Amino acid sequence: MPELSPRRRALVLAICCLSLLIVGLDNTIVNIALPSLRTDLDTSVSGLQWVIDAYTLVLASLLILAGSTADRVGRRRTFQTGLVLFTVGSLLCSVAPGLGWLIVFRMIQAVGGSMLNPVAMSIITNTFTEPRERARAIGVWGGVVGLSMALGPVLGGVLVETLGWRSIFWINVPVGVAAVVLTALYVPESRAPRPRRIDPVGQVLVLLVLASVTYGIIEGPGTGWGSAEIVGCFVLGAAALAFLLRYEARRDEPLLDLRFFRSIPFSGATVIAVSAFGALAGFLFLNTLYLQDARGLSALHAGLYTLPMAAMTAVFAPLSGRLVAARGARLPLILAGSAMTLAMLPLTRLTATTPDALLIGCYLLFGIGFGLVNAPITNTAVAGMPRAQAGVAAAIASTSRQVGGSLGVAVIGAAVVSGVSGPSAAGFAAASHAGWWIVVGCGLSVLTLGVVTTGRRARATAERTAADLIDEADAVPARA
Repeated sequence: MPELSPRRRALVLAICCLSLLIVGLDNTIVNIALPSLRTDLDTSVSGLQWVIDAYTLVLASLLILAGSTADRVGRRRTFQTGLVLFTVGSLLCSVAPGLGWLIVFRMIQAVGGSMLNPVAMSIITNTFTEPRERARAIGVWGGVVGLSMALGPVLGGVLVETLGWRSIFWINVPVGVAAVVLTALYVPESRAPRPRRIDPVGQVLVLLVLASVTYGIIEGPGTGWGSAEIVGCFVLGAAALAFLLRYEARRDEPLLDLRFFRSIPFSGATVIAVSAFGALAGFLFLNTLYLQDARGLSALHAGLYTLPMAAMTAVFAPLSGRLVAARGARLPLILAGSAMTLAMLPLTRLTATTPDALLIGCYLLFGIGFGLVNAPITNTAVAGMPRAQAGVAAAIASTSRQVGGSLGVAVIGAAVVSGVSGPSAAGFAAASHAGWWIVVGCGLSVLTLGVVTTGRRARATAERTAADLIDEADAVPARA
């Protein structure tokens, strides 16, 4: 890809951020609309879990494929295709006649979404080649997460109260159309010098692992954890995972390149992403139901309650990018893990009458922690990797986020459903304690791994891994 002027690079970054904006808006808006969805479609908590997880499951399953496809057929072309599919899927969701159709249309959205964020990150990585400049660009990218979180609850609350839950999907359409046009005008096409072949067997196995485990977790409380159906799901998931690892290790060009995980920082960033986004997804899911069901707030008021958290994420995400550029990933990860853990501890004793001041304080601190965590995850995932593998490395990092989001909703939802003793507000608040403890554990995971995986010895493994990947890539033409 030719060298672009600073103004053109900034424009490319802005266009890529549009994709993150509509995806982030979709996630937060859908969460704020869950109580209305439950009433209108007459569904249970597990049905609401599937509205969220049907999207994240498909997204997580296809992200790596989307990254490698973009490296092969062109990143701009793949990015535009994703924008079109996501926009069409949003329109279909707005006219879904029932829960089943809504879940199917959310999966169409997810197919398009899988071609957006990892491909956009790959475009950014290949546009901003200087490490400090790239870290700042990733910080801006992370700031858009906070912006979407800030706009989503308030905008979603207004739309749900005035036009109904179907209107929450309309917001994606004008932004998606604008992004398609701007991409065609200003984003240059780029490809990997030696893209990898498609791995259909690996793709099916990844989907099988995620779908079977998530299904077992969501349906376990209702069906029975010891039932043949649920036990069979977990056995199937474990068998598929074992076969996936064995199969991928033997391929020259695997879907899931296990060589990346020789790098301790890369492996740590992957688990940190699962933990952080599991905490976020669980928080949004649980807090939305708590505010509207246990406290009786409207959708708009519930959105306003979470606005301080989103505002802190928007403020601290770009600061985190600058901090990573100046000091590395360790300090922001330690601060992020500490803030997320301390923020959630008071909520483990939540009641239907918990003071507003305490809630707002917890939301503020959690927003600071989550704002700090995104930039070091992304920068660690792509830093040091060969540019030819940028799409795949970014896709693995994005997959980890979505896997975390899917598991967060599934696990925390299952824990709360299992503990609900009655339909009262006090019963739901008490049952939510188990969910908040899980979020605390996710915060502790971020803190611990932030210390362990960013030391000098860990960085040495990243350097060796990058050198090995370059050497092995150079050896491919010779073997051929």
